[in-house]
Amino acid sequence: MANLLADIVEQKQDIVAKARRTNPLCVLKEDLKKGNARMAGCLQKGQWGLIAECKLQSPAKGRLCQSFSVEQLAGIYEDNGANMLSVHTDPHFLGKNTDLQSICNTSKLPVLRKDFIIDEYQIYESRFLGADAVLLIVRILAKQQLAEYLDLAGELGMDALVEVHDMVDMEKALDTKAGFIGINNRNLSSFTTSIGNTLALLPYADPKRILISESGIHTLEDARLLKEAGCDGILVGEGLVTAGDIAQQTKELSGL
Repeated sequence: MANLLADIVEQKQDIVAKARRTNPLCVLKEDLKKGNARMAGCLQKGQWGLIAECKLQSPAKGRLCQSFSVEQLAGIYEDNGANMLSVHTDPHFLGKNTDLQSICNTSKLPVLRKDFIIDEYQIYESRFLGADAVLLIVRILAKQQLAEYLDLAGELGMDALVEVHDMVDMEKALDTKAGFIGINNRNLSSFTTSIGNTLALLPYADPKRILISESGIHTLEDARLLKEAGCDGILVGEGLVTAGDIAQQTKELSGL
């Protein structure tokens, strides 16, 4: 399990190489339409927001949701107060590019592409598929890469959620112009989660940036604690899809 992230990144290199051959970058650029940075419109400083994740599977826990499709989850979230959707496109989460494209074409909410971005091709591909924002994981990107990908996302009219896991990541993120910083509560060695990670890192974050807590959020009490600590919002996947009543859970977590 400790090498899961490294394995995913290694496999991602092969996936990107295949995508470049199948759908070359020059072809993507021909049909690319600039976005409107819609994430910035739905997540603002001082206003609570919920990024609801259409998550069917976890590489650590296996299948999480059998009852609904990605499209059905998106519909439930949108109808019950979510500010934004997150859609996986990595196969370890049963994600597919077609899922993202489908949601972007049918939902009125902004959509974040949840994947392991390691190549500029994926930034262009994300916008080609319709994404309003991308996830940039600090741990798997060099400092220069991170800065360049932030610039590229901006040029394409997309926002970026810059994800950190510890103080090293946080310092690296704060050295960029990232407007959105997501603190992931998942330990990358054990893959256990604790919102204590967000609580520990928040004092070192720039309060002028929009701060999102990710993973390990299961209850209304978790969300309230994070809001009181200074978070502007949360990204929740497992805590929604495993709930007995997904609609009610969405209402509660979005309605703080």
